[in-house]
Parts: sequence; structure tokens; C-alpha cells
Amino acid sequence: MRVVIDTNILLVSISSNSEFRWIFDSFLNEEFTLCVSTEILFEYEEILERHMGEELASTILQIIENAPNVVFVTNYFAWKIIIADPDDNKFVDCAITGNAKYLVSHDKHFQILRKIDFPKVAIIDAEAFKKELEK
Repeated sequence: MRVVIDTNILLVSISSNSEFRWIFDSFLNEEFTLCVSTEILFEYEEILERHMGEELASTILQIIENAPNVVFVTNYFAWKIIIADPDDNKFVDCAITGNAKYLVSHDKHFQILRKIDFPKVAIIDAEAFKKELEK
């Protein structure tokens, strides 16, 4: 299953003490395919550096970039669906272009996706994602 993971989910899934560590472990165990774009990787790096330091951010990015279950997506069209926080559109565009089944996030700005019929992007939170992986 292809998914896009918002930065807020990635950030809380890295620590071995996190209740969401299962997300990162599931990625490492190749239980899903992660869709990313260059823009998303830049944001991952920026936020991880800010919260966890440059060395750990670099390590996490290397893991992601070299994982066999990563699809690198090039967005040729910007849908501009998220008006409240336009910076979030990179995740929506990646999900559409990468044919992702889900965009996993706790960000309230993505809730608008539930009201849009086209292009359809399914937004789920971490708990719902866990249930999907258990199927």
C-alpha cells in the first residue's frame, strides 16, 4: 500500500519511546510503500533538524532515501487544495501523483480533503493507519 506521511507523523514516530514508533518500524519492515517528493524530503530534513539535531536528521533521511519501499514522486501539477496552509499542498500533490492510498496526518488542515470528490485523497490519522496495516 502506498502512503504519504505528513511531517508531524514522521516526527513523532522516530523516537523509540514514542507511542507511534510502530509507524517507523512498519516502514523499516517494508509493510508499506512511502511516497515522497523532493519538497517533502526538504521539509522532513528541516523539521527533524530543528527537533532532533542535524546528525539524526541526516541519518533518518539516508534511511528514507535508500529504502527499497520508497517511491520518489515528481509533481508536474500543483492542485492548490489546502488554502489554510498552502505549504501542506506538497503532501496532497505527492499523494495524487504517487497514487497513494492514504495521506497519514494529524494536521487539521487536511480535513478539507474529506469534502473534495476530485481529486480524491483519503486522509487518515495514525490510529486508522494502524488498523489498515493490521488487515
